[in-house]
Amino acid sequence: MASYSEHYAGLMRALAARRAGAPVRLSITFAVCCLIFAVMGSAWAWIWGWGLAYAAVDIFGYVLRGSRLAEHWREPTRLRLAVMTIVAGTPSTLWALAAVPMWTVRELNEFAPVCAFLLLGGGLLQVIAASSYSRLAFLAMVTPMMTVAAGVVLLDPDVTPITKAVLLIGGGLVGVNAMIAWRMSMSAVLRERAIAAEHERRRAEAEATAAAKSAFVAVVCHELRTPISAILSGAAVLERNAPDAATRTHTQVIGDAGSMMRNLLNDLLDLSRIEAGRLSVEAVSFDARQTLSDVMRLWRPEAMKKQLRLRIEGSAGLPRWLQGDPTRLRQILNNLLSNAIKFTPSGSVTLKVNAEPRRDGRLALELSVVDTGPGFDDEAAQRLFTAFNQLNAGVAAKYGGSGLGLAISRELARLMGGELTVESRPGAGAAFTLSLDLEVAASPPAANVPTLAGVRVLAVDDHVLNRRALEVILEPFGVLPVTADSGETALEILARQPFDVVLMDLYMPGMDGRDAVRRLRREAGPNQKTPVIAVTASATDKDWEDCREAGMEAHVAKPVIPAELHAALRQVLTSRAIAAEAA
Repeated sequence: MASYSEHYAGLMRALAARRAGAPVRLSITFAVCCLIFAVMGSAWAWIWGWGLAYAAVDIFGYVLRGSRLAEHWREPTRLRLAVMTIVAGTPSTLWALAAVPMWTVRELNEFAPVCAFLLLGGGLLQVIAASSYSRLAFLAMVTPMMTVAAGVVLLDPDVTPITKAVLLIGGGLVGVNAMIAWRMSMSAVLRERAIAAEHERRRAEAEATAAAKSAFVAVVCHELRTPISAILSGAAVLERNAPDAATRTHTQVIGDAGSMMRNLLNDLLDLSRIEAGRLSVEAVSFDARQTLSDVMRLWRPEAMKKQLRLRIEGSAGLPRWLQGDPTRLRQILNNLLSNAIKFTPSGSVTLKVNAEPRRDGRLALELSVVDTGPGFDDEAAQRLFTAFNQLNAGVAAKYGGSGLGLAISRELARLMGGELTVESRPGAGAAFTLSLDLEVAASPPAANVPTLAGVRVLAVDDHVLNRRALEVILEPFGVLPVTADSGETALEILARQPFDVVLMDLYMPGMDGRDAVRRLRREAGPNQKTPVIAVTASATDKDWEDCREAGMEAHVAKPVIPAELHAALRQVLTSRAIAAEAA
């Protein structure tokens, strides 16, 4: 049996439903008054008083719905339950009382009893509609109507006993039908609630599953970055020191395999960040022409292997400096050029640049990668931007790949305020177009770029493979780093000798990288203002914000790409040189 608090909650829901239908009910009341007055004449002017009284109750409840008094009455008590039951039955009582004078004047107007029964029937329909949430509300609303109906019949001396019996039996059947209709209505409401609760439960489970999957992917990728870093750095050393061409070829295979694994990890991490809504883009000034040149230079050897013509058109009209995210721009173009070269057996791959200045000083930029490959139909084109989807099973078997590149590229394009589209026909190649709206940036001031040879670097990482990988990557730059295996050891070394740059891992046992940098910035010493570069496998936006708050100037992701580490080192050293000149 339901408790009084459950009855109270159901009663409050029923009253809320009644308040929600107040505007419609007031319109019906006005229409009823007009109809009865038109049929019965001026002798029934009292109907307007009844309509005003009924409307006043509805308006009073509607006005009080958000008041402090209504908020106070949300907490259930037995007294409040009794009061609210009376409140729920008051409108029905007023509605039913109008039937009394209608019944009593049946000798004067033959339509009066019909009006009385129609009025009570309409009231029952309102009760069923408004009390679907509560049995108590139904009883509180229907009891006055049934009592009034029975009373006018029983108390009328002009009605014969047989007629009274017939009317009471008929009224009882109407009441039973009303109860059945109410139960059906309540069952429908309960079913709808159960379905909604089930949908909500499944949605929550799906969100939890997606979050768990994203977390699992992030953890796995994080753990795999360390061995991949070792594979890539070891392959680089072997290739540099290979005694013959055959050995160099074998080491290149190792390096290529490691690069494929690294790219897959990056795609999986990007996908998990997109699903979690944590992927973002930055807006910095970058050399647009140099960015396109670097991308084309990267893919020229692959094109030459397949004897493809790789060319760029229209770059002369491109402003040199733009405001945007060069890293994500390279990622999109690298993916498009990689696919174009991979799937084009002969002919050419062309990067077409179309830059249209706008009146507001911005630039409408279109970068189209056009190939002479086999092309595909519209149905296949729609699948291309779906994660883990490729043209067909044969493509996956022949060329490999995860099917994530285009899906991620389109999301990146949209994050940058643009779009990535494709046009293709079977046998006529394909054209992938990246459309962006970028701001033209001013040329940055010239700065003396320091050389890396002889730069003093402290590399801090708790894993020996990562420390060795950093040593291997830094050696060709002319840098011989000092290494430390913990934040505590790093602080001891930094307190004794000066360095030009510190490479700091974020997640280490004991004192992590951020705590170590905070302590370094607080305490006086030879490296209090030395630039620190975060080196981490979990380079999320939140991680980078924490790094900046701790006092770090730049970051690179694991597995470390030599070009990215080189760029980060030059960035922090150049910034320090500019600051020294300004001082």
